[in-house]
Amino acid sequence: MAWFRKQKKPLENPQEKRVQTEGLWVKCDGCKQILWKKDLEANFQACPKCNHHFKMSARARLEMLFDDGQYLEHDAGLASTDPLGFKDTKSYVDRLRKAEKQTGLKDALITGEGALEGKPVIICAMEFQFVGGSMGAVVGEKITRAIDRCIDRKFPLVIVSCSGGARMMEGAISLMQMAKISAALARLDEVPKPYISVLTDPTTGGVTASYAMLGDLNIAEPGALIGFAGPRVIEQTIKQKLPEGFQRAEFLLEHGMIDAIVSRKDLKTYLARTFTLLRAYES
Repeated sequence: MAWFRKQKKPLENPQEKRVQTEGLWVKCDGCKQILWKKDLEANFQACPKCNHHFKMSARARLEMLFDDGQYLEHDAGLASTDPLGFKDTKSYVDRLRKAEKQTGLKDALITGEGALEGKPVIICAMEFQFVGGSMGAVVGEKITRAIDRCIDRKFPLVIVSCSGGARMMEGAISLMQMAKISAALARLDEVPKPYISVLTDPTTGGVTASYAMLGDLNIAEPGALIGFAGPRVIEQTIKQKLPEGFQRAEFLLEHGMIDAIVSRKDLKTYLARTFTLLRAYES
């Protein structure tokens, strides 16, 4: 009877078929379509079908914005300490070590200096994978130093925010960074050189309550979640149901909270034009 049966031969390597396609496809959270990963990368991590913007690493953002992806990194060696000896389900020190291992960074922000459309600029980009992109003493210090460099060299400044807010493991020290950075931006305003704030998904908490909303121009990526407290907390406080799309970039633009929504692929050109309009390079 073996003549009438198809004999199934076992695979020599059962993992072979899976390995060939593993990591090559990704599902879009917006349109639910399955996307070829290389198409997504070629479109700056934005869905080519519905323009849903995926999260993007800080290094990838800097490479996208600087000419030829080249820039000089400042203050890369600054690292957080554990001023409070903080511990919840695990110690703060262990969280920092894990985040550093995952991202290759000492903290949640990279400062780069380089050229954008041939003109000098300093750009700070936040890394959400490092403790939720939270703002602690190091983030505050790196941004303040970047602002001071812009003041000294008469450069414009761009900060790309992607953050869960102030870092609770550093307590009041993290909250102090809000005032520290805001005061530095006031000094930059006296030069005057423009500061453009780019808000991405998510930008929340103490970051939104300080430098993320203090730009001469505040622009956001499509669909970005932007706010201070979470929607659930707000609903419980005001005892009202929030409108559809509350705290999304489109809702904020409609209600005058931000100045523009710019797709990622257009951001570099948009920034260059904005600096020209604001006369960023005139003495």
